[in-house]
Amino acid sequence: MKLKGLRWWIIGLVCLATIINYIDRSALGIMWPEMKKDLGLTEEDYAWIINIFTITYSAGKFISGKIYDKVGTKIGFVLSIFFWSLASLLHFFAKGLVSLGIYRGILGVSEAGNWPGAVKNNAEWFPIKERAIAQGIFNAGAAIGSIVAAPTIAELFEGYGWRWTFIIIGVLGFLWIIPWLIFNKAQPKKHPWITKEEKLLITSGQPELNQEDENQKGLPLSKILGFKEVWGVLASRFFIEPIWWLFVFWMPIYLNKEYGFNVKEIGYYAWFPYVGAAIGSIVGGWYAQRLMKSKTVDSARKKVIVIGCAIIFVAIIGAILFADTPEKFVSFVFVVLFGFQFSISNIQTLSSDLLKSKSVGSLAGLAGTIGAISVVIMNYLIPKITTVSYTPAFVILAVLAPLAALSIFVLIKEIKPLEK
Repeated sequence: MKLKGLRWWIIGLVCLATIINYIDRSALGIMWPEMKKDLGLTEEDYAWIINIFTITYSAGKFISGKIYDKVGTKIGFVLSIFFWSLASLLHFFAKGLVSLGIYRGILGVSEAGNWPGAVKNNAEWFPIKERAIAQGIFNAGAAIGSIVAAPTIAELFEGYGWRWTFIIIGVLGFLWIIPWLIFNKAQPKKHPWITKEEKLLITSGQPELNQEDENQKGLPLSKILGFKEVWGVLASRFFIEPIWWLFVFWMPIYLNKEYGFNVKEIGYYAWFPYVGAAIGSIVGGWYAQRLMKSKTVDSARKKVIVIGCAIIFVAIIGAILFADTPEKFVSFVFVVLFGFQFSISNIQTLSSDLLKSKSVGSLAGLAGTIGAISVVIMNYLIPKITTVSYTPAFVILAVLAPLAALSIFVLIKEIKPLEK
C-alpha cells in the first residue's frame, strides 16, 4: 500500500494534536470565573497557578527536546500526549490551590513536548523549502484549538460543569494516539507507505540526511551554545513569546474584569482573535515558501519575521488608543495574533535551518524554555501592573515585538547550516 502525500497526513495529525493541546490548556482560563468560586481562589492564585504551568512548561521544552532527539518523534509524541491527557483528567480531583497547581504542573511539562517534537518532525518529513508552510500548518493548530476551545468549553461547562469538562477533553488525547501509531510507522526513508516520488522530494531537500551517519549523536548543549546564531534564536523567542501568552492566559480574565463577562460570554468573544492567528500561521508559511523561489532562505525568513513584528506593533498601539469596546478589543487582538503567527512559524523553523536533524530537538526545546522564562516574568507582573488598567502590559508587548525582530538581524548574519 502506498499513500500519496504521506507527509501531509503526518503534519495533519501533528496539527490535530496541537488543537487538542490548546483545548486542554485553554480550559482553565475560560472556566476560571466559576472555578475560583468553587475552590475559593483569587486572581493572584490564578497568576500563581499559570506560572506553575509556565515554569514546568519551560523545563519541559528543553527536557522533551532531548527526549525527542533520543527516542524519535513517533514515541516522543505518544509520551507527550498520553501524559498531558492524563493531567487533564486529574483536574477532576482538584480541591484547592495546591492540588490544582500540581495538576497544571504535570500538564505543563507534558504539553511542552508538542513544540520541539513538531519542529523535529518537520525537519524529518519536509524539504527545507516546505518547512515554513509545514510549521504554519502545525502552528495553525494552536489557533484552531483556541478558536474551538472557547465556545466548546463554554458549552461543556454549561452542560456538565468544570470537573467533567476536564474529563471529556482529556479523553480526546488518548484517542489521538491510535491514528498516530497507524500512520507514523517509520521515518520517510523506511516508511512502507511512502511513494518513491515523495521520498525523493523529502530527501533531496534535506542533503544533510544523505550524509549524516544515523548513529551519530546530536551536538552537546555546550557546542550548540557556542554558535552566535543560536543566541539570535533564543533572544527572539525570549522577546516574542509573552505576546502570545498574555492573550492565551489573560484575555478571558480581562474580559471578565473589564466587561463583567461570565463563562458563556467569554466563550462567545474569546475565540475570534484566534481566527487571525490561524490565518497568520498559514499565510506566514506560504509567503516564506513563495519568497524562497526567488530569494535566499536568509532573506525570505527575515523579511517575513520583520513584517509580522511590525503588524504586532501597530495593532497593539491601535488597541491601546482605540479599543474602548469588547468588539474593538478582540478585533485588534485578531490582528496582533495574525502578526505573531505570521512571524513565529519562521522563527521556530530557524532551529532546523541552522542545525542538523540530530540536534534540532535540543535547540527547539531550549528556545521554548527561554521563551517560557519571559512568560513567567510577564505573568508575575500582570497582577501588579494592571490594578488600574491593562495599558502598561500592552505597552510592554508593543516594545517586545521590534526587539524580537532586531535580535535576529543583530545575531544571525546569515541563516544557513552551522554544522559541516
